[in-house]
Amino acid sequence: QVQLVESGGGSVQAGGSLRLSCAASRYSYSSGCMGWFRQAPGKEREGVAAIDSDGIPTYSDSVKGRFTISKDNAKATLYLQMNSLKPEDTAMYYCAAALEWMTWVRLASSDFTYWGQGTQVTVSS
Repeated sequence: QVQLVESGGGSVQAGGSLRLSCAASRYSYSSGCMGWFRQAPGKEREGVAAIDSDGIPTYSDSVKGRFTISKDNAKATLYLQMNSLKPEDTAMYYCAAALEWMTWVRLASSDFTYWGQGTQVTVSS
């Protein structure tokens, strides 16, 4: 079965940077659509960034210009580079992958089938 394993979370001060990684196994990584979601305590899970089968990214308005999603097909790894971090970015971040036949996804949980366990990001002011 598909496995997604996130890493790279941690604690950082406002204005700092972190890079999250998601290693995928048993998944058609090079052609699949993948994304990053986050969930803060007491809030609903929200889509942060996604990348479609052609490598075209989509970002939520809250992170546009600060976060960059990318894939390294050779390493079967998805990344989320997070710059200019704010306290409101504090959340558990999840990697997600869509069914392999999908070529385009929305930033919606329902478009994704496979999920990682999450990695915590904490930004202090």
